[in-house]
Amino acid sequence: GGRDSQVRRLDPTMGGSTHQAWAKGVWRLAKRQHGVVTREQLLALGMGARSIEHRVSNGRLHPLMRGVYAVGRPEVGRLGWWMAAVLACGPTALLSHHSAAALWGIRRARPEDVRRADVHVVVASGNARLRPGIRVHRRRNHELPGRRDVDDIPITHPVATLVDLAADLRDGQIEAAVNEADHLKLVNPEQLRRALDALPRWAGVKRLRGLLDGPTITLTTTELERLFLPLAFAVG
Repeated sequence: GGRDSQVRRLDPTMGGSTHQAWAKGVWRLAKRQHGVVTREQLLALGMGARSIEHRVSNGRLHPLMRGVYAVGRPEVGRLGWWMAAVLACGPTALLSHHSAAALWGIRRARPEDVRRADVHVVVASGNARLRPGIRVHRRRNHELPGRRDVDDIPITHPVATLVDLAADLRDGQIEAAVNEADHLKLVNPEQLRRALDALPRWAGVKRLRGLLDGPTITLTTTELERLFLPLAFAVG
């Protein structure tokens, strides 16, 4: 297809089996990573620094973020942007906050989430540089309560994602996210309560626990039901 032929043209100077093996390696990696690769990965595949710069100049590689390139063509989808942001922040970085919630499916992805400025990534405290276009959150024990991978993108656990949302959203939005996480069988309220007890004092933990213990947090299947519940409690 088009992408495959573009990958094959990345290094027209290399011939025979050497070029074929290299091209296959780039194709497999780019396909797994939603069309993006890092400079370090290209070097590991056998490309030299000058070769990388040459392919940037002739349009075979397209810089997306510092040290991260789109392969073959400059356009990448939402998953590509998210993957690029995580890769740009290092091997332990995780997609987090609103971006993680969108990937998990517990909150609707907004059109602006596609832009680099809206990609949220969490990293270990003191272990990251500022990255233009990425909202970097620094936190100790940032992989608690266990990192996950969705569509091969490293991402915060659903519990951590909900905690991060609780530090930023309104009560009704948080309740809707908790209900959706339960509906998707990612984590239910009882599991969430137990998990919160084991977490450090992250921003959002106390607020989320308070909402879980409140009178209106009830499992619902639709937004309409969620909005109706407070009224039902008021007249009950």
